[in-house]
Amino acid sequence: MRARHHFHIEYLGHSISATVQTGDPGAVEVLVDGKETGNVTTHEDRTVLVRTELPTEPPVPVTVRATPGPGVPRCLLLGPDETEPHVMAPRIF
Repeated sequence: MRARHHFHIEYLGHSISATVQTGDPGAVEVLVDGKETGNVTTHEDRTVLVRTELPTEPPVPVTVRATPGPGVPRCLLLGPDETEPHVMAPRIF
């Protein structure tokens, strides 16, 4: 059964959202400031990385690490150094 889960975080003055669609195949879509900046297909419950950039000068690379399962999906935002993850809060629409 397919389901959509939404996540959000404010980071360095930018709005970052992720939608995780479960199922096989599933998908992860990332938006930065309301614009789609990344999209990947998922298989089973494997964790995927979606690399994108914040629209700054110079651009700041960030990565969304999405885990579709098992259980409830979750997303983390990894900053430029990818060492300190930030939990992306679930959003209900």
